[in-house]
Amino acid sequence: MNHPIVLAFQAGLLTTMLNAVGAVPVLFMKRISQRMLDIGLGFASGVMIAASFTSLILPGIEIGGVLPVLAGIILGTVAVSFADRVIPHMHRIIGMEGMPTGRFRALWLFVIAVTLHNMPEGLAVGVGFGSENLADAMALAIAIGLQNIPEGMSIGFSTISIEGTPRWKAFLVSFLSGLVELPLSVLGAALVSLTKPIIPYAMGFAGGAMMFVVSDEMIPETHRMGHERLASYGLVIGLIVMLTLDVLLG
Repeated sequence: MNHPIVLAFQAGLLTTMLNAVGAVPVLFMKRISQRMLDIGLGFASGVMIAASFTSLILPGIEIGGVLPVLAGIILGTVAVSFADRVIPHMHRIIGMEGMPTGRFRALWLFVIAVTLHNMPEGLAVGVGFGSENLADAMALAIAIGLQNIPEGMSIGFSTISIEGTPRWKAFLVSFLSGLVELPLSVLGAALVSLTKPIIPYAMGFAGGAMMFVVSDEMIPETHRMGHERLASYGLVIGLIVMLTLDVLLG
């Protein structure tokens, strides 16, 4: 069945499973070098930047013109920024962000941070399929899935460093944080399938949200431990991979 919502569900399942695949090494290893984690996150950043344009922003402009897409980009940026400021969460290196709270353990604050990070990705996959541009949507889903592998690995090993978390729990945290992409993929596809006029707005929203996450969270994270040059190489490789997918599937 090629209904957009069904396809979005399948794509969301794929991206979620690849996130779990990335976390598998956590079950067998205590640590991985920070250099490799930063290169992996750089790769993921490059994929997300390219995907924001090739699979969301530019197709959205073709569908509805530039103004709705620009409005969506602004809304997506503001929404993610607002959530980041209000919802309490914790990053491994920079620590606590959001409104102060003493009710959550550090581990769960980290889970919230990762979930906020993954939400735009799931929404983007759903919006892509809901727009019924199958080639761009498939390229986007594959790209998000590929970049979820180093993300899942990074989340798993980062979790181990928090409060002496056991390996099985670190894997579970990584898996659950990626699981949010599945319902959001379905939700994104349902919204744009049922309300066609919002497609360019939704594509801009998803693209803007992803770009904000990359700029505000991912790239700074890869530049804090002295590996910025290697992380930048990873970013360029991610861009190349996404552009290649877009050409091959388009």
